[in-house]
Amino acid sequence: MTEKSLAVYDLLLKVKNEGLSQMKASELLGISDRHFRRLLKAYREEGVKALSSKRTGKPSNNRTKPEVRAKAVEFLKTRYTHCGPTFAYYKFKTVEGMDLSKESVRKIMIEEGLWEPRKRKRLKLYQKRARRSARGELVQVDGSPHAWLEDRGPKCCLLASIDDATSSLQHLKLVPSETTRDYLRFFKEEMIKHGKPLAYYTDRLNVFRINHYKEGYRGKGLTQVGRALKELEVELICANSPQAKGRIERVFKTLQDRLVKELRLGGICTLEEANRYLEEYREEHNRLFSVEALEKSSAYREVRSQELVKALCFKEERKLTKNLELSYEGKILQIQTEDKSYRLQQAKVLVIEDLQGKLKIEHNGEEFPYKELWMKDHQGRIKNRKEILAGGFPLGGREEGYECC
Repeated sequence: MTEKSLAVYDLLLKVKNEGLSQMKASELLGISDRHFRRLLKAYREEGVKALSSKRTGKPSNNRTKPEVRAKAVEFLKTRYTHCGPTFAYYKFKTVEGMDLSKESVRKIMIEEGLWEPRKRKRLKLYQKRARRSARGELVQVDGSPHAWLEDRGPKCCLLASIDDATSSLQHLKLVPSETTRDYLRFFKEEMIKHGKPLAYYTDRLNVFRINHYKEGYRGKGLTQVGRALKELEVELICANSPQAKGRIERVFKTLQDRLVKELRLGGICTLEEANRYLEEYREEHNRLFSVEALEKSSAYREVRSQELVKALCFKEERKLTKNLELSYEGKILQIQTEDKSYRLQQAKVLVIEDLQGKLKIEHNGEEFPYKELWMKDHQGRIKNRKEILAGGFPLGGREEGYECC
């Protein structure tokens, strides 16, 4: 018997043995006096069992129909293998047209041994940070090396950005690994699409920050990405912990579940095919998970394509020898000029390399032609740890991400 049935039984005994009025007993139970008289009559005729529900031990009228359950199990074991309950529910609803709740799907998967409930971890307490009020005030950026294409394609890393005010994905791109060149291309594509945000929030990967800074190291203590964003007047904020940029960390947990399955269901096997599909997925993801910003105004600023090309590139300062030569990326380059050459001897010039690998040399805003003399012998260069783990880096040309090992 339930606690409610026990309370009814107790009041029925008081009415029968202690003279408690039926009106007072019905008020204590919160039911009508007519219903209490009905319970009293049933108790006198059938005893205590009359107080229990007549449906006890019988299947619920709202239970999942056996044929629907069998169909769901078939889909889970064939088409939607390795899917979680929430994602499987979404596919049943949008693709298969099946009317099942999330909890029903979860119970079916547990009963069939397709899903194991996870034990809750002991939570660490962190101070919650309020969302920014408008779009474009803060954009969180990170990369996630993962088996996005499983065993169908190469190892790769997903670069993603999410708006702090709305939790909407701004841009997605699959690349071989997290390198300076890939991040510069990523920022360029995102700014062309949305404009310049006020700030980017990243981790402390050496692509964004020099973690072992020494005075005078690489000139101004900025990485190529840091220098480029500073020229574009975009603030770069580096988080002290993953929890500090929790919005991008949590969305990667969703992407590692849903996006992997979507790529598998679409039969996508190459980075080119995946990057073409990511825009379609981004729109669907934002439709499901994004929220409205507190303010309708946008903090994104317009940016010209020429401004992006000028800033999002590699810039290195070099000092010319008396023969107007400089060393760059294992190459010896010599300035070609018809003017008196002594004015350029020992001069500091700027070597600019665009994202396509094209070089130019400038001095006080003037561009000079050059020729390559020979390859210079050099020691082994320091690689980015994530680049080495990904196993995909070029054998020649610029080696991105070499600020520290």
